[in-house]
Amino acid sequence: MPRLTTVALVAGAALLVRRAVRSRMTTAPLWPMPSLDTPVSGYGRGSTVPRKVRVTRRSTPAEGVVELRLEGAGLPAWQPGAHIDLVLPSGLVRQYSLCGDPGDPASYTVATRLVEDGRGGSREVHGQLREGVEIEIRGPRNRFPLVGSPAYAFVAGGIGITPVLSMLRAAEAAGADWRLVYCGRSRATMPYLEEIERLGGDGDRVTVVAEDESGFPGLEFLAHLPAETAVYCCGPDGLMDAVAAAMPEGRTARFERFTAAATTGGTAFEVELRRSGRTLTVAADRSLLSAVREEVPGLMYSCQQGFCGTCQQRVLEGEIDHRDELLTDEERDDSMLICVSRCAGKRLVLDL
Repeated sequence: MPRLTTVALVAGAALLVRRAVRSRMTTAPLWPMPSLDTPVSGYGRGSTVPRKVRVTRRSTPAEGVVELRLEGAGLPAWQPGAHIDLVLPSGLVRQYSLCGDPGDPASYTVATRLVEDGRGGSREVHGQLREGVEIEIRGPRNRFPLVGSPAYAFVAGGIGITPVLSMLRAAEAAGADWRLVYCGRSRATMPYLEEIERLGGDGDRVTVVAEDESGFPGLEFLAHLPAETAVYCCGPDGLMDAVAAAMPEGRTARFERFTAAATTGGTAFEVELRRSGRTLTVAADRSLLSAVREEVPGLMYSCQQGFCGTCQQRVLEGEIDHRDELLTDEERDDSMLICVSRCAGKRLVLDL
């Protein structure tokens, strides 16, 4: 009997604690946090579903580049140009283009170059993702799809070859006319160079431009391509700017950028955090995310580039300057990624 009384008292105390915590949470000015239950990608809910994969092979296709083969069950199909999110052991989320075989249902392949002065993602991949390590991924998503065309022109710089590689294979398999300008600091630093030169055969379809041998690439040919030629470019900003400048008037290339648009470059604006009753000013040289996190330190974020969707927040009032690479037009009506996007006017109101 005393034992039953003790159990009843413990259960009752636990119930009171749960009620007190629930009451405190639901009356707190920042509850719930974040305001959107699950960030959505705009490319189907399946693209945000986390999946476990294991690193089953690690190789070095060029100096400073690591390639990982990731195996898992039920991996979604993908098309050339797609990428996945890697959720690294530290919690960082980074995006990497798929460069393996779309016909392989059991594995994905990604490659990344070590950037010593970067934001830490590549260092973690190179230092911690060994064979046997299990990690989480999301995706794939594709904002750089290969359109059907009788002819293609590809320009890739360094690790920017990764989304282009599967495109080359697909173009070759389809019997399309294609050519590639592949740039890098040196041949030793250019991944997949041997395979690409084999794909090009004995003709002039592949032009390799190693800076230590021949300087910078000539892109004048882009101005004289037939109208039906689809142009794709991935690489550093300088290379993509050069490609855009070389395109004839009225024609555009398709680009895959390493980073999103700059988070600053606008004007200062005011943001109200409606749930907390706080108002703050975001300076012209500062991101909305960094300003809000001073008031809400526990706010979730990850990539800080407008790719992953972790920092998506609902906008109650104000005009948004969208700078992300993720949201659909429908999502842009009432939400934003506060890591890169800004206010197009003088004031925003967030559901925070």
